[in-house]
Amino acid sequence: MSLAIDFKRIIRAGFINFMRNPVVSLVSVLIMTVTLFIMSSLILLNALLSFSLAQVSERVDINVYFYPDATELDTFSLRDDLQLLPEVAAVDYISREDAIESFRERHADDYLTLQALDELNDNPLGASLNIQADETEQYASIVQYLETSSARLSIEKINYNQNKGIIDRLNDIMSTVQRLGLIVTLFFVLISILITFNTIRLAIYGAREEIAVMRLVGADNKYIRGPFMVEGILYGVSATVLTVIALIPITLWFSNFAETFFGGIDIFAYYITNLPQIIVILLVSGMLLGIISSFFSTRRYLRK
Repeated sequence: MSLAIDFKRIIRAGFINFMRNPVVSLVSVLIMTVTLFIMSSLILLNALLSFSLAQVSERVDINVYFYPDATELDTFSLRDDLQLLPEVAAVDYISREDAIESFRERHADDYLTLQALDELNDNPLGASLNIQADETEQYASIVQYLETSSARLSIEKINYNQNKGIIDRLNDIMSTVQRLGLIVTLFFVLISILITFNTIRLAIYGAREEIAVMRLVGADNKYIRGPFMVEGILYGVSATVLTVIALIPITLWFSNFAETFFGGIDIFAYYITNLPQIIVILLVSGMLLGIISSFFSTRRYLRK
């Protein structure tokens, strides 16, 4: 019963401290809101870039072009060997006839090209294989296998390098954005801790005589520190609520741009779908910021 009473008193005292200086509390909450907003923006941006990378990865493949005089036996043999590799998700065979037909369709409006093609006595195009890997990182090993396979002499071209550049550039962008976002987030985390730290120190300074009396009558450190810890938690909870509310119109406004630029992802729908997880992340982060600030700001007054 005593523990329950002490807990209720600590909670009540924490709320009183939070409401006693509304302007100072508001400043702390707003600064913490900026920090949590940057954290949530980083989460959403990472989702956008991951979606874009997945979209590009689905379109990236390896095209293996054979010489026109390559036999179907060589082509089918390599196709069957590739299908046995664990890295390979799918292998599509394009015959010489399908290749020339596709070429004619792509150049249907180019009369000179079609005329030159008709003047040839034979099909100048060879068969090809379209290879898709399970993961983008596995394409390099597939290319290495192709370059050392027994059918290498029948292969005219492997178009992996151009597609590899696209994937590498997108991966570099993601890494850069993540590193920059982490630096900015850590900066604002530090600012939030410092402001919350000083805010609670002001509250402690105002209550220093009360704390001294509590120390004289033998109050435990946890009972003295508790209300200020609750105050820090209230900063985090309030900042989380403001951040979650602010992100609703922002993601709704940004949604059309994201769908156009990032290949079809609805960032507002993503935010609403993942809202419970985002709230938990922001709430835990905000409360930790408040607790850490409160803990360090009360250490000076609790030393014996």
